[in-house]
Amino acid sequence: MQQLSVLILAAGQGKRMVSDLPKVLHRLGGRPLLAHVLTAAHQLENTATRVVVYGHGGEAVRAAFADEPSVLWAEQAEQLGTGHAVAQALPLLDEAGITLVLYGDVPLIQPETLQPLVDAARQGRLALLTAKLDNPAGYGRIVRDDQGQVQRIVEEKDATPAERCLSEINTGILAVSTTKLRRWVAELRNDNAQGEYYLTDTIALAVREGVPVEPFTVTEPLEVQGVNDRRQLAELERYYQRWQAEKLMREGATLLDPARVDVRGALVTGRDVVIDVNVVFEGTVRLGDRVKIGPFCVLKDAIIGDDVEIFSHCWIDGAEVGPGSQIGPFARLRPETRLAAGVHIGNFVETKKTCINPGSKVNHLTYLGDAEIGSGVNVGAGTITCNYDGANKHKTIIEDDAFIGSNSSLVAPVRIGRSATIGAGSSVSRDVPDDSLCLTRAPRKEVTNWQRPVKSKKL
Repeated sequence: MQQLSVLILAAGQGKRMVSDLPKVLHRLGGRPLLAHVLTAAHQLENTATRVVVYGHGGEAVRAAFADEPSVLWAEQAEQLGTGHAVAQALPLLDEAGITLVLYGDVPLIQPETLQPLVDAARQGRLALLTAKLDNPAGYGRIVRDDQGQVQRIVEEKDATPAERCLSEINTGILAVSTTKLRRWVAELRNDNAQGEYYLTDTIALAVREGVPVEPFTVTEPLEVQGVNDRRQLAELERYYQRWQAEKLMREGATLLDPARVDVRGALVTGRDVVIDVNVVFEGTVRLGDRVKIGPFCVLKDAIIGDDVEIFSHCWIDGAEVGPGSQIGPFARLRPETRLAAGVHIGNFVETKKTCINPGSKVNHLTYLGDAEIGSGVNVGAGTITCNYDGANKHKTIIEDDAFIGSNSSLVAPVRIGRSATIGAGSSVSRDVPDDSLCLTRAPRKEVTNWQRPVKSKKL
């Protein structure tokens, strides 16, 4: 089987985005536009090479994909058209294989749409992807003969009035043998309204040589829509989120309002998951079976175990929540938080770099940072682990079955022993032995016949 080279054109300036950020780095579903295209290319059969042609903001684009060592880069220093862009990448393509041309600002293209083009190219054809639009303005038109065979592609600025009435448009995506592509690109001319070298002119060259041209029409035009401005980006974002919501529901999740859930990364759900409105998933998130998520929550790079309930307005980032736990409302779990089974985290609780073992409860108004909490611990309202001395972080250890009274300050480094009790309002800066009571309150003082200060009259 011939090796496949995927060539992604990503050198456009994106002037209509009105942005300093290169167009292909604008995000859709939480990922750069170009990342979506690279993923689709990676999923095709027998892909040997992925080449990106870059131009405007090239350093930023390459830096954004520094963790993709298999991607090759070709610079188009001067934007002289799509044919010129392909010419810059030809030295990097497998001469004996076939080449599939994609676009870095067409993020929703799917591998199952592309695979038939690749298969046709392996059979010696030039395969191209077309779409039929109610309003084809701005796109090149597919020109067919009386037998319905594709003869050429004409760009709108070069089209006759009759050709502009055609509704079948060129998406720009094509696949052909690399040898033929190299030969045809060398023959391209820029004698057109835009003075550019059009890759689309290779269609007429293929017809002239008698190479079969096989068109494939995409069923969902939004799959091949490019992003030229922020309005189009927003339109594709909504389509992408609708597609993600439908996928989640097919996999057994209940979305109380599919239009008000955003997936900005990779989300894997178990069975019978229930997701309320205005929930955002970022990065990589895994939800176990029977997870319930209340409204207005954000989950980022999180692992949520079976039977977990997350109440409204919670932010969970880089945390792992064990089965049967309850979180929130208004809780914040920061990176490196690890909750075991059956843990309760209540309202206005914040954790970071903290491990909480089974059955422990932190129900109200608490900060736990750099802490290790044993099993069966109760942490009272207003408790703070004072983990930072102004220069370094220190650890607090609370052993099994300890009871931390309300409004306590645990000054790290400190260890609270097994089954120890900290009286409410205590400030603890030394280790507390097992099975002991620790109180550090100031002595009570009463002043009889106390009179409050009287406000002075304003002059």
